[in-house]
Amino acid sequence: MYVRRSAAALAAVTVIGTAGATPAIAVDHTPSASPSVALPAGLYGTGDPTYDGVWRQSLALIAQSRVGIQPAVKAIDWLAGQQCADGAFAAFRADAGKACDAKTMVDTNSTAAAVQGLAAVGGHEKEIGKAVTWLKSVQNKDGGWGYTPGGASDANSTSVVIGALDAAGGDPAEVRKDGKSPSDALVKLALPCADGGAFAYQPDKKGKLAANADATAAAVVGTLGTGMLSVKAGEKKDVACAGAADLTAEQAGANGAAYLAKAVEKDGYLKSALAGAEDQPDYGNTADAVVALAAEAGAAAAQKPLGWLEKNAAQWAAQSGPAAYAQLILAAEATGTDPRAFGGTDLVKQLNAQGPAPRTAESESAKASQEKQNEKDNDKGVSLWWIIGVGLVGGIGIGFLISARKKNRQP
Repeated sequence: MYVRRSAAALAAVTVIGTAGATPAIAVDHTPSASPSVALPAGLYGTGDPTYDGVWRQSLALIAQSRVGIQPAVKAIDWLAGQQCADGAFAAFRADAGKACDAKTMVDTNSTAAAVQGLAAVGGHEKEIGKAVTWLKSVQNKDGGWGYTPGGASDANSTSVVIGALDAAGGDPAEVRKDGKSPSDALVKLALPCADGGAFAYQPDKKGKLAANADATAAAVVGTLGTGMLSVKAGEKKDVACAGAADLTAEQAGANGAAYLAKAVEKDGYLKSALAGAEDQPDYGNTADAVVALAAEAGAAAAQKPLGWLEKNAAQWAAQSGPAAYAQLILAAEATGTDPRAFGGTDLVKQLNAQGPAPRTAESESAKASQEKQNEKDNDKGVSLWWIIGVGLVGGIGIGFLISARKKNRQP
């Protein structure tokens, strides 16, 4: 459901934005161990934020919000401070005090993710409104969005913008360009059942569609008109691909879920799209598939890939950072699974440790510290009153003794 980017992947963004026929980006999920810029104090993660700073920050805030955690103020302020004056967000701005210009590479994915992140924490209606206005201004004539303004629509970008529109309190279906809605754009990227019923990322140069699991997971949630902040398990139902002469967004989403269910049926995971890694599990896409399956067909439909993640995803998340932990939390949340006991891992604790201490954690720590201090004070009080009590008893005894001696001395 979510676009995960690396430096190599983002180098191809300009091609994606202009060709309108580039397949889904092959992405390296491991963050850079050597940041090329100084890491801001409020930022989550220790990898190079150049290509995913706003993205991972937004996912972290969304995931924390969904489990009742209040993020640190400086983490929220950092995200809000990344916004350009026109409402758009770039992947990362090292100097947010410098005004954005024509060279600032703003994009729909970072902007849409930031909308959901700021909506999750509340109190940023102005920033959200400006971002939504910008997103609407770069909507394509087919109703969808590309990664960059003016770029050909793709399933991932269109779906993450749908999530932003929903998080902002609007109806994505009513956001139209030339009469076309975001759902119309997604339906155009849906393959027929004869080809599996999946969604393509974008058409190739000849207009042909190729099944893409990551795009499918994104589009299934997108056809439901929801996103990362509000997606939840749907009603339990069987998923099967059904052909239709006039395919609706609802049926396209169901077909996409059927494709995903079949893709994870054997091994429990989706395979990596990286060249030469056909048999390598793709943890992030598998987590996205869990969310999509649960949203479309109920939590039971996602149990196999969910179980696989619980057994195998801990090391991947530890290596990949905050966005990975957030994805797993969202997968747990969508299926009614406890993210604090996910295959023996407390995902919430691990995510919190990726950045500044959340306010919830701070208050709990302060409360625990105060309770401990109260216990010490109570102990001191008991000891003090014990000493006073002993002294009083001693004094009474001495008084009796002195009184008796005086009586004995009387003639």
